[in-house]
Amino acid sequence: MKIFSGSANRELAQRICNYIGVPLGQATISAFPDGETYVKIEENIRGRDVFIIQPTCPPTNDHLMELLIMVDAARRASADRITAVIPFFGYARQDRKDKPRVPITAKLIANLLVAAGVHRVLTMDLHAQQVQGFFDIPVDHLYSMPVLIKYLRQKLTRQTVIVSPDVGGLKMASAYSQALGAGLAIVAKQRKSATETQALYVIGEVEGCDILLADDLTETAGTLTSAATILKKHGALDIYAAVAHAVLVDVAIPRLQKSEIKELVTTNSIPVRAIEGFPVEVQCVSELLGEGMKRIHNDESVSSLFKIDNGKG
Repeated sequence: MKIFSGSANRELAQRICNYIGVPLGQATISAFPDGETYVKIEENIRGRDVFIIQPTCPPTNDHLMELLIMVDAARRASADRITAVIPFFGYARQDRKDKPRVPITAKLIANLLVAAGVHRVLTMDLHAQQVQGFFDIPVDHLYSMPVLIKYLRQKLTRQTVIVSPDVGGLKMASAYSQALGAGLAIVAKQRKSATETQALYVIGEVEGCDILLADDLTETAGTLTSAATILKKHGALDIYAAVAHAVLVDVAIPRLQKSEIKELVTTNSIPVRAIEGFPVEVQCVSELLGEGMKRIHNDESVSSLFKIDNGKG
């Protein structure tokens, strides 16, 4: 078993290696003067089971291209099997044609990974679960919810309602609701632009309760903060937000600082920005991903790891 990391999240890769008990593989990643990516794997991997860890977070295109080049290098070095470990899968939101003359980019990314030489994908909390079906190779899809719930149980000590900030996140919110024994509500939203959303109304009772907004991803924080505003107007008490991937582009920072959200709880699937004056709790998913990698290497079942209702451990 050989584990290598791209440049997107080497800290997570090192923690995964520490959990598994193997050293992080040596690879040189640099750039030519014109910006082209250069990769050289510095170890013999002929006939080995190779895992390449690289979330495709911003700068998304750079990290994606780096992953593809690393996979190609491993394939040409005669690796026996190559597993792409992608804790955060960029482009997953572009999973269908919702307008004329637009691409299905998530399918394109799947094709590129397979063409480069990936034999298997291990990922976590896909924005669109149907992306798994875009691959003609095995995809293991893990959920961070069990990791986040261990922390959230300590925070949510009063009567709590789990709120999905939009209709699309209802399945995830329902899983949190069952695992925590909490109520369930939904905020209906209208998207004004790529960076701005408006919460319209709340379906469910939230008055006098603490709130956990549950979602897979936040980038601009528009959905979370607008939902928090309308929940406060409906009598909610403390409002927390739990997301698997906190991408947090520039516009998200002032929104969270001015919002009704008391704390953001997320994972280290990608490097997380610190926000001055706003608490962000980062939970480590190295054991979750590391256990998945060990089981894949040993040809064992990983089904118990990606059960979305497995939050009681």
